[in-house]
Amino acid sequence: MGVVEKIQEIEREMARTQKNKATEYHIGLLKAKLAKLRQQLLEPTGKGGAKGEGFDVMKSGDARVAMVGFPSVGKSTLLSSLTKTHSEAAGYEFTTLTCIPGVIEHEGAKIQLLDLPGIIEGAAQGKGRGRQVIAVAKTADLVLMMLDAGKSDQQRALLERELDSVGIRLNKKKPQIYVQIKKGGGVRFTHTVPLTHVNEKLIMHVLHEYKLFNADVVFREDATIDEFIDVLQGNRVYIPCLYVYNKVDCICIEEVDRLARLPHHVVISCEMNLNLDYLVDVIWDYLALGRSPEDGIILRRGATIEHCCHALHRTLAAQFRYAIVWGTSPKFSPQRVGIKHLLDHEDVVQIVKK
Repeated sequence: MGVVEKIQEIEREMARTQKNKATEYHIGLLKAKLAKLRQQLLEPTGKGGAKGEGFDVMKSGDARVAMVGFPSVGKSTLLSSLTKTHSEAAGYEFTTLTCIPGVIEHEGAKIQLLDLPGIIEGAAQGKGRGRQVIAVAKTADLVLMMLDAGKSDQQRALLERELDSVGIRLNKKKPQIYVQIKKGGGVRFTHTVPLTHVNEKLIMHVLHEYKLFNADVVFREDATIDEFIDVLQGNRVYIPCLYVYNKVDCICIEEVDRLARLPHHVVISCEMNLNLDYLVDVIWDYLALGRSPEDGIILRRGATIEHCCHALHRTLAAQFRYAIVWGTSPKFSPQRVGIKHLLDHEDVVQIVKK
């Protein structure tokens, strides 16, 4: 039995197993086995066979945004509208067969926008070049999930399931779970908050499934067994996602209003050039970028003087003495600050070396 068949067999067993207290350990073990098989499917260990053609696009600019979606939802049209790059758009599916990069210039920053081929159901198992598409999406700082406003919400659920099955967690934070593998001493399980989804017995079952018999496990939040398995796998990526509904000119205004009010949602029409400027502003906010005025350096929100030093030169932080900051981050402007001072958008910084 192949890996795909094993995955399907476990999924069928999970579907027919009733979820209750008596079966939670069994389901937890099935989820652990499923995660291991999916990992094996994505990263085969065999030496035989030629490597498939990938979408190796060099990362450039200050951030990377990847567009994913089913065929013919308007990804290529959006790329052509927001950037100077032309991506072939037509009325038939699978017009785009490889990754096409473009650059959005906004607030002095250069944001790389990737037009990826359309995903089909079963992409996680490699259908329709799905593995290459998903591998590129894993390297992005933001995912734009392009959806057709005229179709059902099922399209979003299918795409989320494909991305989730390969370890891409959308609009989620990394679980506050600490796991330290040891050489001996057995398993020591502690938690700093009350747990409602897991218990020590279930954690032990999952650890043994991964052949881990000596480890320190600390839960710092009320996490689920799925989140614990994510931590054990260690290859999950947590990426912010914007759900972009295109073709809103084809639906009623009440439906447009409903979609626009949902969290992480933006409604646009590439055909009629509606709401594209707002979409770029939202992308900027989600990427949490900031810059200094007059074509200054671009840093992520929450950056400190130390990050600024590293962005300017790799040796500057070691030679740092103090900095003078003008802007909204200091208590008064200008202010002499240390290397851990948090910067705001459009701050002006003068760095003094030793």
